[in-house]
Amino acid sequence: MKQLNRNTANKPIEYPERVLQFGGGNFLRAFCDWMINELNEKTGFDAGVIVVKPTEGGNYKELKQQDGLFHVALDGIKRGEMLSEVKLISCVNRVIHSYNEWDKYLKTALQPEIRFIISNTTEAGIKFSDSDSFEDQPPKEFPAKLTLWLLYRFDHFKGAEDKGCIVLPCELIEDNGEELLKTVLQYIKLWDLGDDFQQWIEKHNYFCSTLVDRIVSGFPENRKNEIQQKTGFKDPLLVAGEEYHSWIIKAPEIVKKELPFEKTNLNVQFVDELASYRELKVRILNGAHTSLVPVGYLAGLRTVRESMDDDLVLNHVEQVLREEIKPTLNKFPESEIDAFIDAVLDRFKNPTLKHYLLAISLNSTSKFQARLLPAFKEYTSEKGHFPKRTAFSLACMLRFYKGEFKGESIEVKDDPEVLSFFNQQWEKKDKKLINTEEFVESILQNKIIFGEDLTQFEGLVRTIAVYLNEIEAEGIRESLRNLKTPIYEN
Repeated sequence: MKQLNRNTANKPIEYPERVLQFGGGNFLRAFCDWMINELNEKTGFDAGVIVVKPTEGGNYKELKQQDGLFHVALDGIKRGEMLSEVKLISCVNRVIHSYNEWDKYLKTALQPEIRFIISNTTEAGIKFSDSDSFEDQPPKEFPAKLTLWLLYRFDHFKGAEDKGCIVLPCELIEDNGEELLKTVLQYIKLWDLGDDFQQWIEKHNYFCSTLVDRIVSGFPENRKNEIQQKTGFKDPLLVAGEEYHSWIIKAPEIVKKELPFEKTNLNVQFVDELASYRELKVRILNGAHTSLVPVGYLAGLRTVRESMDDDLVLNHVEQVLREEIKPTLNKFPESEIDAFIDAVLDRFKNPTLKHYLLAISLNSTSKFQARLLPAFKEYTSEKGHFPKRTAFSLACMLRFYKGEFKGESIEVKDDPEVLSFFNQQWEKKDKKLINTEEFVESILQNKIIFGEDLTQFEGLVRTIAVYLNEIEAEGIRESLRNLKTPIYEN
């Protein structure tokens, strides 16, 4: 099997370097670089990528050895059909290590063709530190490195308006573009870099907040031989992910014009605000996970895919999404919400992704508070009664947090204070010091767990107590088959 490089693959460098990319990990390669590759092939975007190693450890050795080439394997279900693709990505021209090649890194700022800056430096990457010095080569934090690069470019091109950049951060923090700009401005103030530079940054550079979505599982160890036989190349940088992808970008019209995604089939949207899209994703995609995990696990299932193959559990999750969460999303047309729900369920059915429910269960209490509780409250306010299936998922979560079910221990992971409280309440209940309703009441009124007192919802304590008793007596499946409506009478 051949080693992968530009000679063996007959892929000479074709594209001028127009993109500076901070990070070369699995996600950026299987998401942004894959998209740039599509733009190059489908629209003549004509953009090569310089990958910058933003942290000190590691050196992207394999990426250098392979001359920037690697394969992306994508699989998924779309409208009931299984899709599979392996693509050679050829848009990465070279790699620069910001710690070992600082001068080389700064000199890329002098390249007039560079227009786009992409980053994924983890949630902790967009960070300000007043210990970063102007003289550091390099400073520690990514925004400090970026500020010095932009200053070098500003000075060299004498503040030319057309030498500003379009910045597209992919870090998973809210309003990532605004946060990155704010941090750059902090460094300008710290280092006293002047009003002219600050005005150039604010007027002629576009820091775009984005929402990214694609599951990238990394190197497919169990499928590597099959895929590499297919490609004919040994590729340690082979990265696998799901077919589904979404990139939502808050940006002015000029950015949309310069990124010709409308000429492709890529799922990229340019929008004026991100809050409603973030809410849609959190409530549908993340809410589906949170409503599924305790129900599926107590039903004896261990992965998301197994849960989707179980008619009872699948129906429960689908009803939560369509009947209880969808009515609370009034900023989108019904067709768009339905399409997103369909896409989420297709993603959950992907046979190539093995998502363990136990792994997803981490910090389930805070996830319920962030993902399901807002929709729960809005549904209750609009309908005059709370949603029964979300309440059933909550009951299952309380049972899950006992740490055992049917004689099998469950490794529950959450904040130690939360786990300690659950243990205390379960112990009281098991010793018959409190009954089921008193147990439920003690949990639901704990503001550390839910951020507020949930006993305020009429009938919720009693309903969840009934669900818990039924789960104990009849099991999850029988409870789901005969799920009772909320109980309000005293």
